[in-house]
Amino acid sequence: MNYKLKKISGDASFREFYRLQKGKKTSIIVQARREKFKNLITYCVVNKILTNHKIYAPKLIQNYYGDNIIEITDLGKKSFYDLVIKKKNKLNNYKSLINLIIKLQNIKLKQNYRFGKFKVNFETYTLKNLHKESDLFFDWYLKYSSKKIKIKKIKNILKKELNDIYKKIYFRNNVFVHRDFHASNIMVYKNNFGLIDSQDAILGNPLYDVASLIDDVRIKLSSDIQEKLLNYYYRNSKLKKEKYENLKNDFEILSVQRNLKILGIFVRLYKRDSKSNYLKYLPHTWSLIEKRLKNPVFENLNYLFKKYLKIKTLKKISNL
Repeated sequence: MNYKLKKISGDASFREFYRLQKGKKTSIIVQARREKFKNLITYCVVNKILTNHKIYAPKLIQNYYGDNIIEITDLGKKSFYDLVIKKKNKLNNYKSLINLIIKLQNIKLKQNYRFGKFKVNFETYTLKNLHKESDLFFDWYLKYSSKKIKIKKIKNILKKELNDIYKKIYFRNNVFVHRDFHASNIMVYKNNFGLIDSQDAILGNPLYDVASLIDDVRIKLSSDIQEKLLNYYYRNSKLKKEKYENLKNDFEILSVQRNLKILGIFVRLYKRDSKSNYLKYLPHTWSLIEKRLKNPVFENLNYLFKKYLKIKTLKKISNL
């Protein structure tokens, strides 16, 4: 039998991916250069949890953990991004993904699982997690946005305000959260959808994955579609008996938190890892942040941005 191994485009992690062809069958080889426990063992555990709940995810074929490699099933080449990027009417496709999020949230995720000799623990999103992620905005984006900015001083001032905002998050961290639920991590598979890149799964807020999907920096959705999708989630999820304003509150806070993190990650990928292809998403990331900052919960944060940073100036990164 002939074997062909072809490197395929990776993601924003320290992993490399190869498509292995054996005759007419294909599989995916994942090699982890760093963080191999999370990127290999935890990934396999989460995938097994998903498949046990009838959600398509890669299945483990062979574990070569000692060599930093696993072989998993191939969910194909077509992502949700490929499916919808040129479509004018995206609403029904997106509703299917909202249904998938609701299905994920019905999983009763335990604190720990066994995988052979390994024990995999799942964290719960905490205030510390939220700050660790949004700190990437200060430590990477601000660092390279202007030489004139006094980063340490501004970071302390804005972190204090962000801390007050994060404390206003209403819903508890008690559901399965994929944590990177965006168009490129969802594959079109067997007339359905499958999930990849699930190794960061955590117990978290029910609006986190919803915000990741609706305010995805890779795809521009109209405000009308965004609102319809949030309403669709509200009507069909376990939160339908809650006040809509509480749901909208968490959605917008987590959207801003996540997209501040993404600004930092994309600049880090460029400066540290020489991956420039993510920089094209920076303008839309800012437009999503500015849209959500209109919520009154961000009133003081807006004031501090205007006083110390000026978003219009921040959007013009000149030191990359």
